Amino acid sequence: MRIGVDTGGTFTDCVILKDSRIEILKVFSTPEDATEGILEGVRRLVGHGQRRRPTLIHGTTVGTNSVLERRGALVALVTTAGFEDLIEIGRQNRPRLYDLNVRRDPALVPRALRWGAKERTAADGKILTRPDAAELARLRRAVKRSRAESVAICFLFSFANSANERAVARALRDLGLPLSVSHVILPEFREYERLSTVVINAFLAPRLGQYLDRLDREAKRWFGIGRPPAGGKQQNARLQNTKLQKKKRSAPIFIMQSSGGITTAARAAREPVRTILSGPAGGVVATRWLADRLGIRRVISFDMGGTSTDVCLLDGPARTTHETTLGGLPVAVPVLDVHSVGAGGGSLARLDAGGALRVGPESSGAVPGPICYGRGGTQPAVTDAHLLLGRLDPEYFLGGEFPLDAQATQKGFEKFLRDRDGAGKVRRASRMTPLELAQGIVDVSNATMEKALRVISIERGHDPREFSLVCYGGAGGLHAAELARSLGLERVLVPQNPGTFSAMGILLSDIVKDLSQSVLLPVAFAGKQTRSSRSQKLFEKLERRFARLEQAARAELRRDQMPGGPVKVERRLDIRYAGQSYELSVPFTRRFGELFHREHEKAYGYRDTARPLEIVNLRIRLVIPTPKPRLQQGRVAGNAGGGLLVKKKAAWFGGRRHRTPFYNRDALRPGARFRGPAVVVEYSSTIVVPPGFVCRVDEYHNLVLTQHAR
Repeated sequence: MRIGVDTGGTFTDCVILKDSRIEILKVFSTPEDATEGILEGVRRLVGHGQRRRPTLIHGTTVGTNSVLERRGALVALVTTAGFEDLIEIGRQNRPRLYDLNVRRDPALVPRALRWGAKERTAADGKILTRPDAAELARLRRAVKRSRAESVAICFLFSFANSANERAVARALRDLGLPLSVSHVILPEFREYERLSTVVINAFLAPRLGQYLDRLDREAKRWFGIGRPPAGGKQQNARLQNTKLQKKKRSAPIFIMQSSGGITTAARAAREPVRTILSGPAGGVVATRWLADRLGIRRVISFDMGGTSTDVCLLDGPARTTHETTLGGLPVAVPVLDVHSVGAGGGSLARLDAGGALRVGPESSGAVPGPICYGRGGTQPAVTDAHLLLGRLDPEYFLGGEFPLDAQATQKGFEKFLRDRDGAGKVRRASRMTPLELAQGIVDVSNATMEKALRVISIERGHDPREFSLVCYGGAGGLHAAELARSLGLERVLVPQNPGTFSAMGILLSDIVKDLSQSVLLPVAFAGKQTRSSRSQKLFEKLERRFARLEQAARAELRRDQMPGGPVKVERRLDIRYAGQSYELSVPFTRRFGELFHREHEKAYGYRDTARPLEIVNLRIRLVIPTPKPRLQQGRVAGNAGGGLLVKKKAAWFGGRRHRTPFYNRDALRPGARFRGPAVVVEYSSTIVVPPGFVCRVDEYHNLVLTQHAR
């Protein structure tokens, strides 16, 4: 029994796989303590009297929110003497080039908590200066007096030789603080990105560790893990001392990583920086899984939840990047190439100083939520706009379990239009009607999401007309068709249970272990590779280094007590032309040079086979497959009969009122087909089929929306 849980801003989504049978549940998130919402969903799905111990696989937003809100640990930084201010200096890249008044956020580590160690390692890994006993004692006393809650250790060129970092880590270990050491977290060059990544890890470690400990403790209590078995005190005492009993003291909890794979809760607590985008990663994994089974190579994932929209372009396997940022801070661990914008169902509407309508990135969240939730919200949100336009039915939200308050929404919009600004003047928006305001909110939200889709497609050289849009998230189905029309996408795919699709992806994710190592090796032959002695020696040298990396990765999997089974190994090289600042990643084969020239021409429009190359990083990924459910395939028939139509009611599209049918998705069978305008209601989401679109149900029960010729 496996349970996938995705904690979002508004809802916590749960998916359970029981003997190849899938069940779903959505519960409101609990921002004060996310474990409450998670365990509430698990309890309701598993039920009482369950004897099997389920495996919980969790995508968490704790790391993301902690960095964005700057609510983390008090970090002490130990770095090479003279480089204490690197964390504050950063790079000279400017996000707003011509803004003379820009103010940067303060560094995560204040100046008083940064210490320089008297050590030095050369670029080739030779130790020039070792920290002596007096230096180690000084650092230990300083960190202890600082009352820091976590420690980050990052020295220059420690990726080439980690001896000095290991010496300092040994000296500080008995302080009992979480240690984040750069040669463990990220043994790569580029000192600022490595330092930033390690500091973020230290900033998150105590909070995420406490969160996972609490989740583990509550899960053990609920599932009865570690309880003494029946049979008398002496027998119980003997059993409690066995290794088997010790192994059962922890609940089986795995955490989703930003790279699209899962790891143990213990590993995530030590390396929380690898979980910062774990929620969106689940949706990308599920999108690739679904597209592969449908035989579709080119897809764009579109995940619109309560607080944000996450999009990712997939032209084959999911692409990872090592150049992402979070809260303006670089994070160099592998993450899926997801682009996020602050547009969700809970995004709030407001008027700026010029009277223009703005939507987001501020969100109503789970508490109080949009006005229609009836939980104290007073400011119009995107969900409220859809309800006012008739595209949401108040009686069928969450399968009818949570009726929406249409009357309060109407009054909230009227009040928003009546309110006066700070100077006592009536808002310019007062010229609108509530319906016009609602349509404006939807249009502005669509514009924000369309821009995000353009960033990952057109701006990167892809023609969106060659891609299918896989739409999910609780609010995705309300906007997907209109976005597809704007960009000319050929079709929209809405999978079953789209509101819990990211949780489904978390459930589908394989166990993944990523390791990397900077090598900075020159490649003398730049043109067509041959089996010369030079190329053969270099290939053998790389083989030996990869073998050591693979051995280290397998050892870490064993220490984490990962399940056995076949392991898939992926080897890649980061390569660049000598003198370049950035590199491209290609698979490790004997013809890696030719692969690089081809990828460089594809990315930048040219190749230079006469120019020498440089191998920058070695990357290895170990993948242990996990069980996958089968797609349920149905027989395609004509339009199914009874139970399809829920009701007909008025809904607004393009400023016009339409008598719109509402269909029950659970009653739709493969082969069903109808034209828009129409609305499909289900437990986890609502799907809008606007005028000009046709919706059909394929053999796997997906909704396929396409534009019909006029």
